Amino acid sequence: MMRPNGLARAAIRFKPVSFAGTFLALMMSALIVSACGVLLETSLRASVPPERYANAQVVVAADQYEYVVTGSGEDLEREAVRLPDTARLDAALAARAATAPGAAVAVADFTFPVRAAGGALIGHGWGSHLFTGATLTDGSPPREGEVVLGRSAARAAQAAVGDPVSLETAAGRADFRLAGIARVDGAGAPPAWFADTQAAALAGHPGRADAIAVLAAPGTDAATLAGSVTEVLAGSGVKVHAGDDRGAVEDPGLGYAKDLLFGIGGSFGGIATIVAIFTAAATVALSVSQRAREFALLRAIGATPRQIRRAVAAEALLVAPLAGIAGLLPGLGLAHWWFGQLQDRGAIPEAVQLHVSPLPLLAAVVLGLFTALGAGWTAGRRPARIKPGQALTEASVERWRTGRLRTLAGLAALAGGMVLTGVSAGSTGSDAAGVALGVVMLFMFAMALLGPLVAQLCVSLFGLPLGRAGSAAGLAVANSRANARRLASAITPIVLAMAFASTLVFMNTSESHAADKQLRAGVIADHVVTDPAGLAVNAAAEAARAPGVEAAVGVLNTQVLVPIGAGEFKSLQGAAVQGITGSGAQLAKVEDLDVREGSLDRLGGDRIAIDITLATAADRGVGDRLALYLPDGTPVSPEIIAVYGRGLGLTSVTMDRAALAGHVTSAFDSMLLVRGGTAESLTPWGTVTDAAGYATERSLEARLGAWTNNTMAAVLGGFAAIAAVNTLVTTILNRRRELDTLRLVGSTRRQVLRMLRWESLLVSVTGIILGSAIAAATLIPMMRGMTGEAPYVPPLAYASFAIAAAGLALLAVTLPARAMLRRRS
Repeated sequence: MMRPNGLARAAIRFKPVSFAGTFLALMMSALIVSACGVLLETSLRASVPPERYANAQVVVAADQYEYVVTGSGEDLEREAVRLPDTARLDAALAARAATAPGAAVAVADFTFPVRAAGGALIGHGWGSHLFTGATLTDGSPPREGEVVLGRSAARAAQAAVGDPVSLETAAGRADFRLAGIARVDGAGAPPAWFADTQAAALAGHPGRADAIAVLAAPGTDAATLAGSVTEVLAGSGVKVHAGDDRGAVEDPGLGYAKDLLFGIGGSFGGIATIVAIFTAAATVALSVSQRAREFALLRAIGATPRQIRRAVAAEALLVAPLAGIAGLLPGLGLAHWWFGQLQDRGAIPEAVQLHVSPLPLLAAVVLGLFTALGAGWTAGRRPARIKPGQALTEASVERWRTGRLRTLAGLAALAGGMVLTGVSAGSTGSDAAGVALGVVMLFMFAMALLGPLVAQLCVSLFGLPLGRAGSAAGLAVANSRANARRLASAITPIVLAMAFASTLVFMNTSESHAADKQLRAGVIADHVVTDPAGLAVNAAAEAARAPGVEAAVGVLNTQVLVPIGAGEFKSLQGAAVQGITGSGAQLAKVEDLDVREGSLDRLGGDRIAIDITLATAADRGVGDRLALYLPDGTPVSPEIIAVYGRGLGLTSVTMDRAALAGHVTSAFDSMLLVRGGTAESLTPWGTVTDAAGYATERSLEARLGAWTNNTMAAVLGGFAAIAAVNTLVTTILNRRRELDTLRLVGSTRRQVLRMLRWESLLVSVTGIILGSAIAAATLIPMMRGMTGEAPYVPPLAYASFAIAAAGLALLAVTLPARAMLRRRS
């Protein structure tokens, strides 16, 4: 029985309750690590099988990323940032690609939206029929001024071959002769084919193509053709794609989906993994420390320190792998559910499949095993090292003081959290979320390391009013004060749940509340006109001539990339931009941007206005030039002529609509802002609503976009809540001797349960206050930097978190205690 393996098996066999909490914690750790690992691997391996380019063996496209280069030499790093829109290449490269050995033909491909009376169409050059399989069923190929439609589009236009068809493109509205009717397989918007010589101009990008499709000559395989095309186009800066890589060119949504999945599985997954390891390690350490009396007795009867350490390791080897394997199936379930929800919301293309391999599953099990071994070794080091007599003494009376190294590490984590809090004040968007989680992590590490000291302080502070609430409350306070380490173990998971849930949820509510307030104050137009397919190119000009209209401003919403910082801290920040038709004076009649510096009078050309938050981040002001990348990656440096305060609710950059022309896929405005006139007179251009109705619609979209943030809060908060319940239950089940002693000295079951209820109240209130303090320390400077306001905390949401924490603590303490006392009565 003195063999370590025998000791471990006996401990698990005869005291399974002591290991139930460890098993659950390690299982939950494996669950969250495997789920995030699957999403991370999917982000790295995701691909979309080509559909439109299925018959083109090679596809040439421009690089769809802009790069941030930091460091030099061996420390050189390149961070890729996805462009907001499609980067295009020189259409003349098609002629060079066609000369590559093994190439049969190379076709410059164009894809652009087209408005028709019967609905939205997708425009292409007729040359694309060579690889899409489109075939004429009637008529002839289009020449300039002509179009070929699919049968459904021709039927909707009520046109036959030879009839004129009115279509609207980036070049404006024009009549095209229907040259033919074609059939093509596949779903989606009906296509419209134009002459290849005219397609680029109609798309709004003269001389630029979305991609070049290269077809192989008979007997040439795709790999050989890709190599020859790469050689021919060397130096042009384009990328050559073959195989499933062609799908990424065809579906830009794949790039955004990979970035989203990487953010969830990598960035959030890394923090979630640390939390899981941290929580599991704390549970293992608690389990080992609660058996200090057993280890002391083993030392007293001759067990060597090495045997004690090996027994703890053997326990980890027996429990951790089984717990890890048990957590894999629910982890896969969580990954499938999360992935499916993102697909249902349109964030991930339907063609992308969740990639599951043994690697993240094995990593979850191995990580849990090493966590258990490390935590067990650390917790069992002291009882294995000290003398048997001293071990028995320490097992009877809790050691109050913490180690010097642990205290220094806790103070360092606390200082780091404070420093990172300052950094978060200047962060925005996803960077803000990442910094926020980092701040919470550092404060949580400080809480875990300084837990006994914090527990003693909190008991002294909160115990004063409880001490006057009766004998049961006084006993609860005395008990908590004498067992600070046990109290800290119970408080920490509640702090973790409260801090993470509050930070993630209230960061989103604060930003959404501030944005909604700015939006409602900023849009002062009487009418807002929108259309899902985009507004007509001349909608603003025509609406301005409607009776009673004082101003009509068309708005094109998109994004640009702005370089932020310098040196090692350089980054590219996405910034929402609105391109407007008309002058700054007209814009002032429909939008109140809250101009802080400068004036909108000179807005237009290469002169822009920016939000004050962006101005601060980029360290630019009125009169300076701001380097930025347009949606397709074109670098420009316009002059800043005004700085305004409502960028969060409206957009971060306001510029001339003409400056965006040729740099976006859709040439149609996103909305039309109108001062004066009537809703009935504006209905020909789209759906008309007032400013309040538009703000409400935007708020609904923002709430839908907050789903991912709330899901992350639910995952981390739920995991921490389960850890809290697990810790509290484990603690109560290991207090049999103490509760039995209270019964022996005359306490009734009701008195003991009342004492435990007061203890749970002390634990939950302390955890709620500390967790709220950590969330406040994270959110207040961040929201001040992002919105200029204090965080917005919905009272019902906060109350639900607090009630849930208190309720879980009460149930986790009283239910097992009630059952245990009933069996012993």
